[in-house]
Amino acid sequence: MNRSSSTPEPQPAAALAAELRISLGKLTRRLREQTHPNDFTSAQKSVLLRLDRDGPSTVSALARAESVRPQSMRITVAGLETMKAVMGKPDPSDGRQTLIELTPGFRKHLIASRAAKDDWLLRALQEQLSAEEHAELAAAVKLLERLADF
Repeated sequence: MNRSSSTPEPQPAAALAAELRISLGKLTRRLREQTHPNDFTSAQKSVLLRLDRDGPSTVSALARAESVRPQSMRITVAGLETMKAVMGKPDPSDGRQTLIELTPGFRKHLIASRAAKDDWLLRALQEQLSAEEHAELAAAVKLLERLADF
């Protein structure tokens, strides 16, 4: 069967993987540009996102979730406390434990940061992609979610 010249040939999986990694990296950098730069390390960002997604947690539970030693997690959390991004409060079910949670001020910052990224991405989608491309991208997002959950 002869393919029309307008239908691209399928890419080998290795080339597709490389192009996907590069494209996602570039998109991630563009999204980061939409917010104010901060001094968070990757470990701190990971803890902040986990607390935002999963809610308050103990240092021990955070360490297990992030696959690091509790001592390392204490250092990460201490840095975040100094930056006023997280705070500790007594665990209501076990007063000996301290739950770490996002501060209200940091939560506001996080919401504003996400809104800036969402605004940029929405504008880019509207200005750069056709309705047909929106549909293609919606299908691709489902595939990307499957890959991310692998």
